[in-house]
Amino acid sequence: DACNAHGIIPFFYHTLLDWHEKSYKENFPEYLKYLRASIEILCKNYGKIGGLWFDGNWSRRDDDWQEDKLYAVIRRHQPDAIIVNNTGLEARGHVGNPELDSVTFEQGRPEPMDREGMPKYIAAEMCHTMNRHWGHGANDFNYKSLAHLIETLCACRRVGANYLLNVGPLADGRISLMQEALMRGIGDWIRATGNVIYTAKPCGVVGEGKNFGLSDGNRLYLFVHDLSIVGDSNVTLGGGGAGSKIFHGIDGKVCSIRWTDCDETLTFRQDGDTLEIDCTGYPYGKNLVVLLAIHFNKGIEHINTCKMQYCKKLVGLVLDLFKGGFNAFFIRYVGSYGDNISLLCLGFSVKGKNHTCIFFAFIV
Repeated sequence: DACNAHGIIPFFYHTLLDWHEKSYKENFPEYLKYLRASIEILCKNYGKIGGLWFDGNWSRRDDDWQEDKLYAVIRRHQPDAIIVNNTGLEARGHVGNPELDSVTFEQGRPEPMDREGMPKYIAAEMCHTMNRHWGHGANDFNYKSLAHLIETLCACRRVGANYLLNVGPLADGRISLMQEALMRGIGDWIRATGNVIYTAKPCGVVGEGKNFGLSDGNRLYLFVHDLSIVGDSNVTLGGGGAGSKIFHGIDGKVCSIRWTDCDETLTFRQDGDTLEIDCTGYPYGKNLVVLLAIHFNKGIEHINTCKMQYCKKLVGLVLDLFKGGFNAFFIRYVGSYGDNISLLCLGFSVKGKNHTCIFFAFIV
């Protein structure tokens, strides 16, 4: 009810095993009936649900869990629900029952999926812990670093997979300070890099090592790892990292490249589908772990990058020139990202009414 009151669609985690239910050990077919009845309660009594994430069939791998019957219960009451059944550590990425909507990569970075011939789109998801177990440990200080979690998030997006990052809440529902800090740090990184992690998808662009590219349809975002900090060697640790970075699979002519966090323009060289960028290092006191560069293709994207006020100024200029008595003129606009928009305009009169015709519009 609280979720529905705040417009949040609940997504349930549900273990398939139940160590406290006697029938689980003593009468497995009877237990499966009990399991389906429990799932039906969740599907019928709580409004619209986003899906169910099952876990635990690894406890009885050789038994028949009657998945068809289980998923039929869900589809009967919640036809649009997402169904996931974790395949565990030993079967990462395994595509199982046709009713499933995602495969899982537990504690392992996902690999590209071959969806050729699949009757529907099957998503992929990495489920990951901040430490080395799934619950809360009051005296557990062995947490993964923020840098490691950011790189893992990027590795998931590189292949178009989701990143399910676990938190172990306290008994009263609070999140420990360490886990809260890590989650906030990931959020800060997402905002600093422009929320690209949500909008861009794999596009076949690959770089050296961990570097790669994603596209949102209009722009290409290049993910660059392991950049160094610029500063005196006496007060900074670690060298290298900045300098030339090469990417392959670039589609189209590149006209401009800049960092997403600071708008700094980068120099580059392009040879066909290969792009070499001169990447600058981080300024002293800053390190985003993975930094994004954005490049603009030659084409309609340049029109999109023009700020609306500049477009209005161009239109206003055209009208003013015609009002001033000019019948034909040429305008060239040079944008902030190197976009050159050229207009050849002709004016004419029909039945006493003035008209404007943009005869040629091209981008250099």
